[in-house]
Amino acid sequence: MTPTAPATLEERITRSLVGAAVGDALGGPVEGYSPDQIAERHGGRVHGIVGPWNGDAWRTARPIAPYHKGDGHVTDDTLMTHALVRVYATVRDHLDAYAIARHLVPDLMTTPRWIPELETEALPLQRIFLAEKWLVTRIHYGHVDPREAGTGNIVNCGAAMYMAPVGLVNTANPAGAYAEALDIAGAHQSSYGREAAGVFAAGVAAACTPGATPDSVVEACLTVAKDGTRAAIETVCDAASRYSDFESALRPLREAVAPYDTVGPDYRAPSLGARRPSRIHSIEELPIALGMLLVSRGDYRHAVLGSVNYGRDCDSIATMSGALAGALGSEVPPDWAKTVAESSRLDLLAPATTLTEVTREVFERDVRRRRAHETAYAGLS
Repeated sequence: MTPTAPATLEERITRSLVGAAVGDALGGPVEGYSPDQIAERHGGRVHGIVGPWNGDAWRTARPIAPYHKGDGHVTDDTLMTHALVRVYATVRDHLDAYAIARHLVPDLMTTPRWIPELETEALPLQRIFLAEKWLVTRIHYGHVDPREAGTGNIVNCGAAMYMAPVGLVNTANPAGAYAEALDIAGAHQSSYGREAAGVFAAGVAAACTPGATPDSVVEACLTVAKDGTRAAIETVCDAASRYSDFESALRPLREAVAPYDTVGPDYRAPSLGARRPSRIHSIEELPIALGMLLVSRGDYRHAVLGSVNYGRDCDSIATMSGALAGALGSEVPPDWAKTVAESSRLDLLAPATTLTEVTREVFERDVRRRRAHETAYAGLS
């Protein structure tokens, strides 16, 4: 048997971004429900793309969220990820919170785009949810310093869910990805929501390293993670290491993350302490995504299906696990990718092509900057 060649930079970036979008689309229709509810609704575990939870009543079943989740439609996770890629395409260098203010916020509020869940062209601002609308409220209307604009927002996975591009631009440099994502996320989140954005970006960067494994990705995340985020990842991943199939891991992973999760057991009826700043808590989505990456041994299909059938905020969990597995080089099932692209009316490959070009340009700039620093330093010796 001829050994499989390691995935190239372009392949890893493509599989990561496409994998995130496909995971998002698979998780969307069962978001907010428990594994038992999902199994009852679908007659067993979800093994691919399914329709809306409420069928044809999707417009009115949940008036606060009149979105067509299902049938291969991506959600705001992917809309925000692609928006961040567009910022990189404009700046063509490392980003900071001010780049978010100058480019991402105007993109959300001024440029109509096809919104799959609304089945119409609209401003992204009209689809993104409350935690993301905060960006526009605070930065555009409140004129808050972008580095501090995330303070006061609900603490959730809103910033972390679209940070894969940061990890990819900083490929094989987890510390750099962590620092850049923390700066960017300051415009959107605070506390453990901002921390998760940094750690997720670090995980994606680590996954792109030649020879990386799920274990090395988790280790890279633990190297940079702080406070409750670190403790939650450590606890969940310790539990995940005992399982090799997602079915048996569903309950143990939820039990492992529960002490760090502020939302509580009923996802649709959060506790009074939900989503508030804390040094001892963590978002649920990132530790579970890393846990599923371990359970699946890095296999994309297994990691994403485990994330989807976990329920709760499973579109974001599957977005993260899909991005991580793709960055490791695991292939996204072509039939899933084709259906999601066609149903969402999105070119899933174009953002990856763009980000690959930007990543190479940024690396070349980093090399020149580093050499200039070395020359200057040598002149002081």
